[in-house]
Amino acid sequence: MSASAESGLTPTGTIATDTDRRRVVFATVVGTTVEWYDFFIYAQGAALVFAALFFEPAGAGMAQILSFFTVGISFLFRPLGAFLAGHFGDKYGRRVVLMWTLILMGVATTLVGLLPTYATIGAAAPVLLICLRVLQGVSAGGEWGGAVLMAVEHAPKTKRGLYGCSPQIGVPLGMLLASGVMALVALPGQEFFLSWGWRIPFLFSFVLILIGFYIRRKVEESPVFTEIAERAEATKNPVGTLFRRFTPLVILAALIFAGNNAVGYMSTGGFIQRYATDPEGPLGMEPAPVLLAVTGSAATWLIFTWIGGWICDKIGRRTTYIIGWISLLIGIAAVFPLANTGSIGLLFLGLAILTIGLGLTYGPQAALYSELFPASVRFSGVSISYAIGAIVGGAFAPMIATALVQATGTTVSVQIYLSTLVVLALVSSLLVKDRMGIPLGPDNEEEQAKMPIHGLSRR
Repeated sequence: MSASAESGLTPTGTIATDTDRRRVVFATVVGTTVEWYDFFIYAQGAALVFAALFFEPAGAGMAQILSFFTVGISFLFRPLGAFLAGHFGDKYGRRVVLMWTLILMGVATTLVGLLPTYATIGAAAPVLLICLRVLQGVSAGGEWGGAVLMAVEHAPKTKRGLYGCSPQIGVPLGMLLASGVMALVALPGQEFFLSWGWRIPFLFSFVLILIGFYIRRKVEESPVFTEIAERAEATKNPVGTLFRRFTPLVILAALIFAGNNAVGYMSTGGFIQRYATDPEGPLGMEPAPVLLAVTGSAATWLIFTWIGGWICDKIGRRTTYIIGWISLLIGIAAVFPLANTGSIGLLFLGLAILTIGLGLTYGPQAALYSELFPASVRFSGVSISYAIGAIVGGAFAPMIATALVQATGTTVSVQIYLSTLVVLALVSSLLVKDRMGIPLGPDNEEEQAKMPIHGLSRR
């Protein structure tokens, strides 16, 4: 009897029942929503309160740059999380890694909500804050790869884009939840918000982690990894194998994500929130309405992420990306002029336009990445490519944008910076071959190992 038959798999390597598939989709959406709520709530805090509470002695302008720097520093530790998760995920399975990343993120986020400020314990406060953000970065680096593989490797081959966008949807859902909760605690006013109201969203994470852990533990291991494990074919050194054979592919995949991530972190990383609400800036809007506008744009981001995942099963991953990059360039051109009017309605409109391109270049990513790498190193490949792309794109995007505005006095410089990264991502998308529908199981490792880059055919 074949390994597939013994493990209850169909010949395509997917779980046979729709009930099991729905359980996986639900678990990946809930789990990634909780993870990214935690990650984004920190960015909201960095935009609105951390400069005053943890970095005030540096002076207003530098304090804000330092606050955004702590957002970015976590990205430097995403590759560590990706390396660890990739290594253990390719050797011991996707499920166990996802359980530990969820716990690590929740503990770090809850502890931020309990952290004393600079006024209480001095320089130890920002040091501890940075340490907790580093733990968030390690967790985020390992989370994404496991979540997308659980979704895509359970999916029918004709619906990988749709199934794969389930963990992608968790990101805008996490942003929507983070912005919504932060907006609620900002409503009573600045004094309440700065005193202890900002802590509530961080402490709320503990409840969300318990829910996410309960749901995730009900999900079965990925069928592709189950086949690998039954044959005792797990790679001994998956990360080493990945870089020895697929370094050009990792670089291109990372650059594809970098364009999306840099633009996305204008709102998820807190730059738009800070730019619009800065009392010494050109707009000086109230935090609560701005947060509600960002929350609304997270809803449109969610919708277009789903559309991107669905449509890439119809027209291909590469074509969907090309449409998305063009849409994103239009969004970059529109968002800052609309925001600079000082109108909350137009700020929301600008962010909503931006999310069209964000969704179309994020929805197909799980399917694209999963089809690029062979089964034996797939967890390592998707996790490390994603982590490197996050560093190049989003890591310091809010800090760079803040420094550009301070240096030039205009958001045009930010538009040029973001557009350059998007064009680079577009070129990278054109260089990668579309392998929609390629078999994902270990039986087809030889076909999967062919380099999917135009002009490169070596193995």
